[in-house]
Amino acid sequence: QVQLVESGGGLVQPGGSLRLSCAASGSIFSANTMGWYRQAPGKEREWVATITGGGSTSYADSVKGRFTISRDSAKKTVYLQMNSLKPEDTAVYFCYLRVAPSWKVNWGQGTQVTVSS
Repeated sequence: QVQLVESGGGLVQPGGSLRLSCAASGSIFSANTMGWYRQAPGKEREWVATITGGGSTSYADSVKGRFTISRDSAKKTVYLQMNSLKPEDTAVYFCYLRVAPSWKVNWGQGTQVTVSS
């Protein structure tokens, strides 16, 4: 019922920056949590960052201090500002949304981020 569309991925040099966006539509309430996972080639999917409906944020240790998650006031769009990018950040980045009352996870299709010289 909920649909998510990511954008903003691409090719960037090491040390560069990208900003990912994820726009949600459907049965969305203010009581929700949004965030990002990523999956690098040949690796397991890993959690990157989360922002709750109340605005609390959390980050994986691997991106802490470099990535910033945020949202719009309507809580329907989440962003991931990625700075000081490293080759190991190369992955497909997936947006997710969990919304009350079920709190089931809704996933976007993913957007490719490639960090390479």
